[in-house]
Amino acid sequence: MSTLLEDPREFSQEKKAELLSVLQERFEKNSSRHPEINWVNVNEKLEAHTHKLWSLYLMETTGGEPDVIGYEKGCFQFYDCAPESPKGRRSVCYDRDALESRKKNKPENNAIDMATSMGIQILTEAQYRSLQRLVEVDKKTSSWIQTPDDIREKGGALFCDYRFGHVFTYHNGADSYYSSRGFRGVLNV
Repeated sequence: MSTLLEDPREFSQEKKAELLSVLQERFEKNSSRHPEINWVNVNEKLEAHTHKLWSLYLMETTGGEPDVIGYEKGCFQFYDCAPESPKGRRSVCYDRDALESRKKNKPENNAIDMATSMGIQILTEAQYRSLQRLVEVDKKTSSWIQTPDDIREKGGALFCDYRFGHVFTYHNGADSYYSSRGFRGVLNV
């Protein structure tokens, strides 16, 4: 894909066709992620819900490498399947409250607001573990995951990574940010 477009009005038919081609190629190359799903059905759903293409475009251009990993409740589920946490979504704290609480050295953004603006949701711990059963990700990076309210209310947030053949879930201050931590998203189409 080419450069990131900031305005969905700039999302031309040519860009949509380019995105669909990238998604189809990835889908066909990684059939083990979705053995019982046919691209024709996915494409029909995308054509019926073209507004979701903008979210997939943002997932792609921020380095997420979105792919279909399942079908649930009438929707195809696209997850970020990039080997490492998407590069264009790293160095962010967890949410707006965490960002505003930092007095110095604030990151440029936060994971929750970025995901919302992209039209996606941050993975839950269960979704993260499900993804790891299909493809090992975050061997060198880590990804914020949805954090339960009782943890968040105390200033914490959760993240996961994959080390030593296992998924690990950790906690950190929600206002922390690291160049190797970003977030992975899910989009239901």
